[in-house]
Amino acid sequence: MERMDAIVSGKVQGVGYRYFVRDKATRLKLVGEVENLEDRTVRVVAEGERDSLERLIVQLHRGPLFSHVEHISVSWSAGTSAFTEFRIR
Repeated sequence: MERMDAIVSGKVQGVGYRYFVRDKATRLKLVGEVENLEDRTVRVVAEGERDSLERLIVQLHRGPLFSHVEHISVSWSAGTSAFTEFRIR
């Protein structure tokens, strides 16, 4: 199991982005959380199989209908088993 920590910038707040991420992550059987940050970015922390995490990154770039993703910064580490589901913060 691996852990992905991503910061997503662009028009990603006020457009349903966190709900979109939770839906995609849950479908990919990932656990973790997504939250809005004060600087208008969104942070996504997800744990699971590398293939599923990479598929989530593709979805992060797409986003929901009214979003516009400009940049995603991703870091990788070993999974921590800190989550039991994927939640919105």
